[in-house]
Parts: sequence; structure tokens; C-alpha cells
Amino acid sequence: MNIVMFTNTFRPHISGVANSVAWQADGLREIGHRVLVVAPEFPGVTSDEPDVVRIPAVQNFRGSDFSVPIPLTRPLSDTLAGFAPDIVHSHHPFLLGDTALRVSASFDLPIVYTHHTRYELCSYHIARDSPVLQRLVLGIALGYSDLCDAVIAPSRSMADFLIDRGVKAPVNTIPTGIEIDGFAGRDGNEVRRNLGIPADAFVVGHVGRLAPEKNLDYLADAIGRFLAAERRAHFLVVGDGPMKEPISRFFEEHDLAERIHMPGACEGERLASMYAAIDAFAFSSRSETQGLVLAEAMAASVPVVALDAFGVREMVRDRFNGRLLPADVPSHSFAEAVQWIGELDDRKRRAVGKAAGRTARLFTRERATGSMLELYRSLAWARRRVKTPKDGSWQTAMRRIEQEWKILSNVAHAVGDALVAESVPAPMKAARQSHRGRP
Repeated sequence: MNIVMFTNTFRPHISGVANSVAWQADGLREIGHRVLVVAPEFPGVTSDEPDVVRIPAVQNFRGSDFSVPIPLTRPLSDTLAGFAPDIVHSHHPFLLGDTALRVSASFDLPIVYTHHTRYELCSYHIARDSPVLQRLVLGIALGYSDLCDAVIAPSRSMADFLIDRGVKAPVNTIPTGIEIDGFAGRDGNEVRRNLGIPADAFVVGHVGRLAPEKNLDYLADAIGRFLAAERRAHFLVVGDGPMKEPISRFFEEHDLAERIHMPGACEGERLASMYAAIDAFAFSSRSETQGLVLAEAMAASVPVVALDAFGVREMVRDRFNGRLLPADVPSHSFAEAVQWIGELDDRKRRAVGKAAGRTARLFTRERATGSMLELYRSLAWARRRVKTPKDGSWQTAMRRIEQEWKILSNVAHAVGDALVAESVPAPMKAARQSHRGRP
């Protein structure tokens, strides 16, 4: 099959979504399918990327580490005509996500959308602490789902969230797969030596984009409490982002700077070695849809301490492969859960680590790629069955106009719902939700 993917974030940017798109594309290519990725320009992009089309973008939008692409479709026409896609896969409901809808209409192709992100929890890039904005971005994302032929949720809890909020399009649970063997059996001793971490230290680790929505103030406080109580413990934070300096400053202010290590973002073998240097993985985000770093840590046989949230509860079993804590637990209880792992004897800690490794096997790239391909094929087959044999310029133009109207109508419905949500009675809210998506 020929698959065209549209994403607002991609390599060399490092994030869960960027990695997910890259891994999905790589997995499909490895078994003989063609994937064309349409993504924004980023600093450091090379000019010889195979099967990647870069779109001009505004860099570092509102002080974030994101690029905002300028969603132009005309320059893509010749490339897409030559590529001859069988299906369109959108990874965002905004910007290039709208371009994906237009392309699906122009070429009369089925479109799949993966709901990677809790957008209502990440609206700080546009306006901080705005309930109206949170409702708006969520409303657009939910409505966008119903403009697509199928929706992919990376976890069962995310799928339930979408269905409970009125999404009518078929929702399929397909977690992003990882290359399990790339994280297993590594040696973390060199990482410890290079960072000045004693060989016998207990190392708590965290990997991810260091952004406000990841609940990192809470995590810093919890791990700070743990380090203060456990003098031989160190904290290894792998990643980059706007929260890097505040985290570093917090540990300096609490006289713990010598026991926190922040080597920046890592990939490939270096990242795998970072996981191998960790004794317990700490994860406090409540804004995930899956949490790929949990699978990576578990693939390295590292127990996880995490808060109960979307994607997390499908992976972490309390006292089996780590600790799963209530989402509202105070930070000192999180520190105590880390301490629980630290106090396990060698035999029990190895057992928990092995359980984590077995859990990771449920999230292999091969398994995810097979499920994705099965969905693609079913949608492409269904579309071929109903396609008319002749498709002239008039039919193409009508599809484009209809799609543009749907895009505008979705935004209008989302704006209206966001503005009146506080004053509209619950039955009327439900009625409005039932009209979301396709007009």
C-alpha cells in the first residue's frame, strides 16, 4: 500500500508523537509498503530525506519547542499524484490535519486520524488556564474525529474517552509499538561513570519532553523528598524543554544539585543505555494518551512508578511491574512508592523488573504495524467498492467544497459549544454534541 501521513511534528524534533509517526512509518516500510510523510520544516532538517515532504513553518511558536506549519496544499499536488496514495493518515486535528482532510477529498481516499494528544490539557501554548480554550480545542478535536473514516486511540482508556464524548466514527485501539529488543539487555554502567553516578547508587529516572503539561513540578517535589530521605539515591532526567531550567533550579534550591543529572534529549543506543542505568522509572504525567516511555522503560526491565491516567493504567499493575498510584495522591506518597521499590531485596526487584519486561512485549512494533495495516486495508477495500468508475473535475471540485464546509462547520460548532457550555443545561449540551462532526 501507499500511505501518506500528515503530522505537525516529526524528526528531528523529539517527542512522543514525532517518535510515534516515525516508528509507524519505519514499521510499514520494513514490510514493503511505501509511506510519504508530510511534516513541517524544523531546524537541522537535512535536504536528502527520502519520502518526506517538508512544509514551511513558524518556528518556536509562542516560546514553545513546536513548529506551526503553514498548511498549503497546492505544492503537494504533483508529489501526491506521483505517489498515488491508497489512504491518508492524519496525526493532528489542526493545521496539517486540515490539509489531510482536503487531500482525502481531492483524491477520494479514506482518511484515518490518530488522537495522540490530550489537547485540552496542552492549551497553555495559546492561552494559559483558559477553560473556554480547553473546551474549544477539545471540541475541534472531537469534531475532527467524525470527519474521518476511522479514529485510532493509542489506549483503551483514550478510546473510551472519545466514545463517551460523542465521537461517532469507528474508534480502534492501536497502541504505538516500539522496538523492544533495542532496549533490553543493555549495560548502564558507562552512563553512570560518565555522569558521575556511583555504581551502587539507587537511580530514579525520567525520560520525556520537559513541558508544563507533564506535571513535572509535582515530580520534582516527589523525587526531591525521596532524595532527601535516601542519601545514596540519584535522579537522572533525560529530555529537554521549557521545564528543564525550573527543575534544575528546584534541586539547587534544595541542596540536591549534585544528585540530579540532566544530559538532555537522547535517541537510539544512547537512550537505551540511559534506561539501563535506571533502577526505577518515575512518571507523573496525567496528560498522556499512551506514554511510550513507559513501554521503553519496561522493555529495559525497569519498574515504573506512575499516576493512574490514560494509557498508564493499561501498562502498570500495582506491585506487579511497578507502582500505580491514584491520580490525586500527594507527592510524599509518590516518594514512598519509589522508596518501596528501593527497599525490595534483589530477588523481588528482579521479579518486578522481569514482569515489566513481559508487559513491554505487548507493545511491539510488529504487533502495532499489523493492526494498523489491517485497518488501512479494510478502509481502502470499502472505499474501492463504492467508488464511481469515472471521476471528473466537477466531482473533485464538489468533494473539495463539501470538505471545506465540514471543516469550517466543525470549528463553528466547537466555538459555539465552548462559549455557551457554562450556561447551557446538560440535556441541551448532549443534543449539541450529537451534531458534532459531519454537518
